[in-house]
Amino acid sequence: MHPIEEIRGELDEKLKEKKIVLCVTGSIAAVETIHLAHELIRHGATVYPVMTQEAIRIIHPNALECATGNKPITELTGKVEHVSFCGKNRDRADLLLIAPCTANTLSKIASGIADTPVTTFAATAVGSSIPVIIAPAMHKSMYDHPFLKENVEKCKSAGIKFMGPKIEEGKAKIADIEEIVENVIYNVGKKNLRGKKILVIGGSTIEPIDDVRIVTNRSSGKTATALVKNAFERGAETEFWYGNGTEKNPPYIPIKRFESVKDLISLIEKTDLKKFDIIVNCAAISDYTPERKKGKIPSGKEEIEIRLKRAQKILPKLREATPSAVLVGFKLESEEKGIVEKAFDRLKEEKIDLMIANTVKGVGKDENEIWIIDRKEKRLHKKGKKEELAEKIFDLIIGRSHM
Repeated sequence: MHPIEEIRGELDEKLKEKKIVLCVTGSIAAVETIHLAHELIRHGATVYPVMTQEAIRIIHPNALECATGNKPITELTGKVEHVSFCGKNRDRADLLLIAPCTANTLSKIASGIADTPVTTFAATAVGSSIPVIIAPAMHKSMYDHPFLKENVEKCKSAGIKFMGPKIEEGKAKIADIEEIVENVIYNVGKKNLRGKKILVIGGSTIEPIDDVRIVTNRSSGKTATALVKNAFERGAETEFWYGNGTEKNPPYIPIKRFESVKDLISLIEKTDLKKFDIIVNCAAISDYTPERKKGKIPSGKEEIEIRLKRAQKILPKLREATPSAVLVGFKLESEEKGIVEKAFDRLKEEKIDLMIANTVKGVGKDENEIWIIDRKEKRLHKKGKKEELAEKIFDLIIGRSHM
């Protein structure tokens, strides 16, 4: 057994039984392909490398063979590898990924030139309607060339998707590995939310005490981030409203930021929420907001008094704005006792479709324990990583009548 099998499916099986052809060209960003291949495999994919001669000058084929368990294709032979992988065959690849892609290779693809293993694979894939993703990497002056811009548009008109580049330090750098992998999953993974518009609201609110001090909570935003990524991976048109949190925002998902309950209510009132098919609100929203003091409270006082008043509830505002959308809420309790009953009472009171209850044990952690309750008081109890729970939550949202 090749050592790569030890990490296959380590994260999840979103790319299980998917064949990904990873094409590598002669950019210095070729050194990132070891990491990229490993991340694809950790989601269950089988990766087949294809390299240009210029790529071989930067990264040795043995490195990619070690990283994928498959010998890189560096020249075409009588086995007609490009047709075997990218022709109109039953056992063909699920996706062709060119990462990194140089200006030279990109322009050849746009012109239909097939003079290297990579360009020949690309020409065959486009002709066979296999999904193709290009992640460009080059100096910015090359990327800004008007002819190259035209060639990017020509590729897009043929159905080729582009990831990045990131414009930094005078370079058009290869997109983040996470963004590339997420878009691979988007293109070949579950498509059961394709055509749906989904809003995920997450993170915690921040309520000012004075011009310096705030009241907030320990929410990390991990659950919200896992949910919005899962919705994106299933093909949904996804939007993220994110408050305070420790999690990195997925750069490939449109995001609107908020701090206070007032900010969030303003977002609700300014947005046409009827466009969304599903809204998931897992934000840790303050139940009480302080009466804000002007300026900064002096530091020398032995005691200070802070008055709190009840904050406006968000779920009723969302239900009022979206009477037909599937609305999912979260309810946090300090202990398990009575948690399902309390969650169901809240669900009926606020007229939502699914309520997900959890305890403070999962706050800020990578794992959680949840109870999912629907309008018929059907319930499901699950434990696991927050990414796994996000998967289960959307499975139930899609087919909640089968819960």
